[in-house]
Amino acid sequence: MTEEEIQRIRAARTQNWYVLYTAPRAEKRVEERLRERGVECYLPLHRSPQVWSDRVKMVDKPLFISYVFVRSTETEALNFVRQIYGVAWVVFYNGRPAIVQPFEIEAIRAFLEQAANHPLTVGEEVEILSGALKQVSGVIQKIGRNRLRLFIEQIGVTVTVDLSEVAPVKRIK
Repeated sequence: MTEEEIQRIRAARTQNWYVLYTAPRAEKRVEERLRERGVECYLPLHRSPQVWSDRVKMVDKPLFISYVFVRSTETEALNFVRQIYGVAWVVFYNGRPAIVQPFEIEAIRAFLEQAANHPLTVGEEVEILSGALKQVSGVIQKIGRNRLRLFIEQIGVTVTVDLSEVAPVKRIK
């Protein structure tokens, strides 16, 4: 047996993090099906405002659209996991299933935890997501329990807005 074959057999026995590509908008259902079958998986989610014509709601959205991370052996990832409804394929790199290092998974978790704990602050610029002032940005003057007081410089007005109807403005620096 060659050294490469021995490494391939060892890799097949050890559990690594692999990347699954899912059907469109099936990430949460695939994660649920994997967990029901006892497979360790990770679907990084972030809270984001979802705007409809009549309301704005904070929803959990996948950080990486159509991707779910699964911790298993290579043979399990290629055979069993791939057959779960909603899984399109296992992502490959250089002719082998792509392996994500555990420190990369932990970095994603740490990033999402840090982002979730970043509250809005006075002086921060936010954009209004719905209503008559939709897509207008303003600076936070006061933060209440469920509402914000914003100063909108473009029209020189101070308004009160529901907290769920604003999102931080992301400026490229």
